[in-house]
Amino acid sequence: MYTIAVDAMGGDFGAEPNIKGTLLALKKSKKKFNVILVGDPTTFAEKIPKKLAKYIEIYETKDVFGMHESATDVRKRKDSSIYKAIELVKEGKADAVVSAGHSGATMALATLQIGRVKGVQRPAIATLMPTETGGKTLVLDVGANTDCKPEHLFQFAILGEAYAKDVLGVSSPRVGLLSNGEEDTKGNEITKTTYRMLQQMDAFVGNVEGNDIFNNSVDVVVCDGFVGNILLKTSEGVASSISKLIKMNIKRSPRALTGALLMRRVFKLLKKQIDYAEYGGAPLIGVNKPTIICHGKSNHIAIKNAIYQAISFAESNINEDIAKNIASYQIDN
Repeated sequence: MYTIAVDAMGGDFGAEPNIKGTLLALKKSKKKFNVILVGDPTTFAEKIPKKLAKYIEIYETKDVFGMHESATDVRKRKDSSIYKAIELVKEGKADAVVSAGHSGATMALATLQIGRVKGVQRPAIATLMPTETGGKTLVLDVGANTDCKPEHLFQFAILGEAYAKDVLGVSSPRVGLLSNGEEDTKGNEITKTTYRMLQQMDAFVGNVEGNDIFNNSVDVVVCDGFVGNILLKTSEGVASSISKLIKMNIKRSPRALTGALLMRRVFKLLKKQIDYAEYGGAPLIGVNKPTIICHGKSNHIAIKNAIYQAISFAESNINEDIAKNIASYQIDN
């Protein structure tokens, strides 16, 4: 049985979604697992039902690292819930960590405390984007590394291919490099150099444009964290705006309202497909133990799915494959 350390205090809404999501995960999962809830038990202990208590351990700490604080200060806060949660993984008392707290602090602690997979220069944060065919595209990096060299982007491709294959179950992942055109002459100097390096990979299909992320023409998309984070935030904004525009226009027309009632199931499926909560969180790929970074506004559904994602990550051989693949390629540019 795997043990997942959950930062019970992390996120914009405190303990409630973390505890509710953890309990839901334990209730719904077909696989048995244990959880260590790290935080102030006075805020959540009474919510744990007796029938699930045997799967839950509480590690008490009352300090919470705030979302507004600088990530560089987290190493001084050794009694904070996120520090203790990652420390449990470092010490081997937990197999993975899930946190909706400060993403920069989580990433920094995981990299420094848990350590990087052999050969990995920079771990990357990945996220799943929905496609028009109902599938998913893995995009990385989406925020861990804003300034990258070609060798970093090349390694992101290796990390992404391994995650798609070992965790997502894609037998032959197609890897694309995000650029401003499909031709190999397009892009800036960094992406052009990266393109030449990526030609070593059988999985590499060439440059891809922004629209390719959503049309199922590729399984993994590589970019630096600056571009990736803008892409992520823009996509979230578009999804939210589409939902609001649909609602606004439905209210304006009785005929549209009738159609909306008939299309209720379709709208429900659309909302589910574009909801980040359905994907749980963003894995930090390239560190020695599974680390799932959740959105600060995560609800209990997102926390539940993040825990499931952490278990799938822990069950895989991804880190062994990453180390082996990095060693097998020529990374000098």
